[in-house]
Amino acid sequence: MIVNISEAKANLSKLVNMAFHGEKVVIAKNNLPLVDLVVHQPEGKRKLGLLAGKFTVPDNIMGDDEEINAMFYGNESK
Repeated sequence: MIVNISEAKANLSKLVNMAFHGEKVVIAKNNLPLVDLVVHQPEGKRKLGLLAGKFTVPDNIMGDDEEINAMFYGNESK
């Protein structure tokens, strides 16, 4: 089924239901097919821990770095 954008806006809920139940729905502009309305396919779960053991966090990760502080705040001479 090919549907123009204006008709698709007016009947979106109906078209989504049709696509969900397996019917092919194509949305067109000036009768030129632009997009297919398809059922969402989940990509799968993310895999956690991909970098486990690949690097170590330094003990002073939260410590101040004078060079970086100077870039942000300038050299404050007292």
